[in-house]
Amino acid sequence: MALLELQGVCKGYGEGAARREVLGGIDLRIEEGEFVAIIGFSGSGKTTLISSIAGLVRPDSGSITLRGKPVTGAGPDRGVVFQSYSLMPWLTVAGNIALAVDAVFPKWSAQQRAQQVQRYIDMVGLSHAATRRPAELSGGMRQRVSVARALAMDPEILLLDEPLSALDALTRARLQDEIEALWEKQRKTVVLVTNDVDEALLLADRIIPLTTGPGAILGREFKVDLPRPRDRAAVNHDERYRRLRAEITQYLMEIGNERPASDPRVVLPDVVPITSSEFLPRAVRAAAPDRPAQNPDKYVEFYDVVKTFPTPSGPLTVVDRFNLDLRKGEFISLIGHSGCGKSTVLSMVAGLTELSSGGIVLDGREVIAAGPDRGVVFQSPSLLPWLTARQNVAMGVSRVYPHISERERRDISEYYLARVGLGDSLDRRASELSNGMRQRVGLARAFALSPKLLLLDEPFGMLDALTRWELQAVLMEVWKRSKVTTICVTHDVDEAILLADRVVMMTNGPRARIGRVMPVDLPRPRSRKALLEHPRYYEYREELLQFLEECEKPKKAA
Repeated sequence: MALLELQGVCKGYGEGAARREVLGGIDLRIEEGEFVAIIGFSGSGKTTLISSIAGLVRPDSGSITLRGKPVTGAGPDRGVVFQSYSLMPWLTVAGNIALAVDAVFPKWSAQQRAQQVQRYIDMVGLSHAATRRPAELSGGMRQRVSVARALAMDPEILLLDEPLSALDALTRARLQDEIEALWEKQRKTVVLVTNDVDEALLLADRIIPLTTGPGAILGREFKVDLPRPRDRAAVNHDERYRRLRAEITQYLMEIGNERPASDPRVVLPDVVPITSSEFLPRAVRAAAPDRPAQNPDKYVEFYDVVKTFPTPSGPLTVVDRFNLDLRKGEFISLIGHSGCGKSTVLSMVAGLTELSSGGIVLDGREVIAAGPDRGVVFQSPSLLPWLTARQNVAMGVSRVYPHISERERRDISEYYLARVGLGDSLDRRASELSNGMRQRVGLARAFALSPKLLLLDEPFGMLDALTRWELQAVLMEVWKRSKVTTICVTHDVDEAILLADRVVMMTNGPRARIGRVMPVDLPRPRSRKALLEHPRYYEYREELLQFLEECEKPKKAA
């Protein structure tokens, strides 16, 4: 008998014409001690599925049994860890875990309960922080508390609903290793919902995609027959890993391709934006006169750029002597661990953060203030929620094209919104759009400015994998037409290789600088499928992973 079994589980929300079917008949058997990963995308019903297994949501039809007994509500036999930490802010680490232990084991003595709490605090490496409250913890530490709390209940099955997706890449990798180590030690049955193929491959025995819906069902199953423990650098050389990774990625892309694409319905007007020098005040123009680049390949120049911030304990140098030249039309990926100064570099070239020393030159003019010759897309697109998608884009277009007709400005806004797949959502307010749709508006707004330099600060970091892949394809397609010089900050190795002509790797902060520059000699236009099949792809991936691993060695030894 399977430990957990789902038969024909269906769930929908709403009534009448507004009803939306989320799960359309889920059949699943999980054996005791298995680690199963369900790969899903935004809106596919991942959380509904986990919540149904947890007993927090009742299916409309079908059955869920645990050891042959129907699941009719929540219980301590299922430990749940959600993406949000759900900790009590007024309780300490020990207090949050004790809250669960006291509820599940009321007949134990106070000493037994205290020992149970301490055992799992030690297990997740938080002994030094047992008396801290959530506000005093990092995101990774808060998620460790959630895992410890779930395990301390001694559940028969552990349910993980994208527990690491809100964390930076380095913290995520560390917690992936910790989750696998805990699983190896306790052999709990685990169901992990994730949108990260690599995370699933590193952790799971089986990977099962959830179709996009409405009425999502489980798709083709992939068995992960790779030896444990799985090292993320070592598996890069394993042919079985490469083949399985390519198969899963291709399958997920096929799911995404079933959705209709949006094509522009308007023609882009043949107009020229105002220049940076025309836009800036006269005094600023006088302070930064035009000077021709000595080398035509130096369209963007960083020379000895330093950024130091004051702190209570003295000056802190975040970026130290950053030197880089960009060719016109070049696409640069800037990669490194969290805190290495990537976003600080981007903010300085955007003119949003003042340099401590050194200089930055764009097209022969020193950067000393923000201007419309630089389009910026942040991880959060920062739209005005009460304005429509069209109006959010039009605000920038009006500033850069004050000399053309209203009809032409409208055409520019509509063209780029259609180009990023929002041709049917022009008049929807930003507050009504999903995260992925809002980020599409941010991209359209940046491209519509016709900037000399496009700056992307982890623009897809908060999105699920399928949406991220789609927007990467949109970015490459629009970039191919405009050939705008671009710098993209990312911590995603695959994204860096897919997009860039060169990948610039930064050392860990403080005093971060360029550690290595890797040219990416892959043909364009690029696709994810072609990338996975290219013989040099895994060589590039290995070089990046090795550099990031080397950056961590001093910290591990400390």
